[in-house]
Amino acid sequence: MLTQALSVATKLGIADLLADGPLTPEEIARRVDASPDGVFRLLRALASRGVFAARPDGRFELTPLAEPLRSDAPVSMRSVALLWGSPEGWEHWGHLLDSVQTGEPAVPAIRGMDFFAFLASKPAFAAEFNTAMTTFSNLVREPVVAAYDFSPFPTIVDVGAGHGAMLAAILQRTPTARGVLFDQPSVTAGAADVLRAHGVESRCTIESGSFFDRVPSGGDAYLMKNIIHDWPEVEALAILRNIREVIRPGGRLLLIELVLPEGNSAYMGNLFDLEMLLDLGSRERTEREFRQLLAQAGFELTRVVQTASPVCVVESKPN
Repeated sequence: MLTQALSVATKLGIADLLADGPLTPEEIARRVDASPDGVFRLLRALASRGVFAARPDGRFELTPLAEPLRSDAPVSMRSVALLWGSPEGWEHWGHLLDSVQTGEPAVPAIRGMDFFAFLASKPAFAAEFNTAMTTFSNLVREPVVAAYDFSPFPTIVDVGAGHGAMLAAILQRTPTARGVLFDQPSVTAGAADVLRAHGVESRCTIESGSFFDRVPSGGDAYLMKNIIHDWPEVEALAILRNIREVIRPGGRLLLIELVLPEGNSAYMGNLFDLEMLLDLGSRERTEREFRQLLAQAGFELTRVVQTASPVCVVESKPN
């Protein structure tokens, strides 16, 4: 219920309207073409959870919890609220029972295709999804480069790098390093502009291909951000073994991932783990599970570096 309320308020742009100051439900309703009574009831429900606040004069205003719903917030969660409240996402979660009973992703059964093919067939949903993923990347990029020292590595290969924002941030922080950006051709087409905007294009090469076929050779560090959690174990091992074949002796494999705590703490990754099951048949992992997976691929987990964001840097070396 709360997810839908947040999504509706976001879709109507209420946080953006309140950025200039408090408004009555009637004023908001007029601007967003909605029912004044409906807007009031929506805001009242959200204000009871600290999202928006009711003033004595009947107007509503932003709160710290509402600020990230603004489209122009320094760290905007608008796209995330829209994604999790979308009809497509809502329908997927309605089939959680199927995935729990079968241990398989529900999306292929619902859509007749895997999750990534479904994204390709639904441009509007794909745009919401991609924007939300960019939001998550923006949240973790600076904490990762602040928490982990990349300076020992002359050549850093980012596997599944997207447009290269993470690699660019690392190279900015590590002026002695060179980078290799690797992803599918449809993705790397937009990478040069990102590298240029960060001033690191002269220290980075771009290669295209599938990490199931090969990865660039000769790296001192191989980086993958939120890649391994997207794939069931067989595929995850195939990617890791391709890296194991080409990594230099003494090199490091760096997985930027959520690391689930042992036990039953209220950690957001436990819910993301269900999302992985529903959509992809994959999983989030504990440190012990990462250690086991990496060992099967020929790596030894050396440490887990916590960052100021929810993700960790899982470091391993070839054994």
